[in-house]
Amino acid sequence: MAPSTHDGAGPAHFTDYGDFAHLRFEHRGGGVLLVTIDRPEVLNAADERLHRELGAVWSVVDADDAVAVSVVTGAGRAFSAGGDLAMVERMTVDHAAVVEQWRDAGAIVAAMLGCAKPVVSAVNGVAVGAGLAVALLADVSIVAESARLSDGHARLGVAAGDHAVAIWPLLCGMAKAKYYLMTGEFVTGPEAERIGLVTTCVPDDEVVDAALEVAGRLARSSRTAVQWTKRALNQWTAQAMPAFGESLALEMLGFLGPDAREGLAAVRERRAPRFPSAETGGAGT
Repeated sequence: MAPSTHDGAGPAHFTDYGDFAHLRFEHRGGGVLLVTIDRPEVLNAADERLHRELGAVWSVVDADDAVAVSVVTGAGRAFSAGGDLAMVERMTVDHAAVVEQWRDAGAIVAAMLGCAKPVVSAVNGVAVGAGLAVALLADVSIVAESARLSDGHARLGVAAGDHAVAIWPLLCGMAKAKYYLMTGEFVTGPEAERIGLVTTCVPDDEVVDAALEVAGRLARSSRTAVQWTKRALNQWTAQAMPAFGESLALEMLGFLGPDAREGLAAVRERRAPRFPSAETGGAGT
């Protein structure tokens, strides 16, 4: 993996917990590791560094013999607010930045599916973009009642990439997946549980404890039984990898078009977007 072209994106290879700048680690005993996404000042939005760390962390967890199960949550009042706007802006003007994020976004999906040890997500607030990918690619997802989940790409003017095409149809069915991914509409915690997008929804003050309880139960189980069951079930998701690859490529292609620039401006100006393709009737196929 080549070093990042952007300052602060971190080392090309991560081999130890100390290599991570925006993830905090706490061994909770009994084989459970709590991983906290730690940029609370920006609602844990993913810049280049964090984006790369969210893909790199799972091989480090797998190599830690003291860990049987990991729990991932967000610091403060959000799980992750999606992509850092400065990073998104670079992607609208810099081909190299797009290539970098194409690689790192794909790495999150590949690494989480390839991680032998179970992952439990404790979604404590808004989850968008790369953060949502981590939340929903987790083997068990526990969300707070106040949580709000959105793939959000369509609102920015790019195709749903990251993770959603691979797993949303499996989780909540094609009808719901198409609706939420094409509109970018937020899904509340209770609704996410109702449609099967997440495992369960609990009161806000119980979300981390509930995730730790599930993780503890898994950690006390047969490691081979749990890990091999996960491995076998992930074969369903593996069948969607061609669709995922196309979705990710189309997402990245969109960042270099005029709709993404307008979408970014609309977010910054807190207004409804006026996408050029909607006004000209231009087709995307």
